[in-house]
Amino acid sequence: METPSVEVIIVSGLSGAGKTVALRALEDNGYFCSDNLPLTLIESFLSTVRTGKDIRRIGIGVDIREYLFLSDAYGIISSLKKRYNVKILFLEAENEVMARRFKETRRPHPMIPISGEVNLEKAIEEERRLLSVIRDAADYVLDTSNFTPHQLRSLIGSTYGVRETAAGLKVTLISFGFKFGAPKDLDLLFDVRFLPNPYFVAELKPLKGTDPVVADYVLKCDETREFLARVGALFDFLLPFYIREGRSYLIIGIGCTGGRHRSPAIVEELSKGLASKYDLVVNTVHRDIDT
Repeated sequence: METPSVEVIIVSGLSGAGKTVALRALEDNGYFCSDNLPLTLIESFLSTVRTGKDIRRIGIGVDIREYLFLSDAYGIISSLKKRYNVKILFLEAENEVMARRFKETRRPHPMIPISGEVNLEKAIEEERRLLSVIRDAADYVLDTSNFTPHQLRSLIGSTYGVRETAAGLKVTLISFGFKFGAPKDLDLLFDVRFLPNPYFVAELKPLKGTDPVVADYVLKCDETREFLARVGALFDFLLPFYIREGRSYLIIGIGCTGGRHRSPAIVEELSKGLASKYDLVVNTVHRDIDT
């Protein structure tokens, strides 16, 4: 058995869920990336890359265009994980979101020629079924329904970024508005709608939670200080266990009504505390701040 010194991220998932964005984000973070590589050729590809180049971080895109090889996916993935440090990232989204994305881009779904039916909903369901073997083997399943390409790129960068920390844990804090739906696949979620709302202050309404005057309004409240103290104590309890467990990422959602004022202010404050206290890579995503 070879020492798993090469880090390999296999990016798969539904067509239109963001695989290309994810691979580009990995490339931007120092990964040597190859897209649309058949599963049966991955081991040969890795051996060739290791022989000819001093590469230690590799991203590989696998999608439904390789559906003929999916029947052997479980055995191939098991074999790869014995020889390399392989992690699988699987991207998906809700059916209606997928359908809207294809209609907006006017791109044909790759399953339609395969199935012979010009029915987008059925094509998406068939692709979901065929890729279920890879999804079941995934280390990280990410629902991208509520993410823009920029937000997804930021999240991938924070999760698989180059920088190492003493803790080995990368944390992403996401602010959002409940009226637009909570992000999927959160590890922890906090509702801050109980805090005083700058939306109802005329001079603060057009501003954002990242603006100092809005942040000051939110953070100076007794309720906010009590909330931050209690959440800080919870993090003091939880994070050492996540780190001991060897977790590589942690995604925390902070939600208010619209995601523009209170939750961004709280996210920025928590980010500063986590980064300084635990020497963590902390990435912030403000999903709905411009909505």
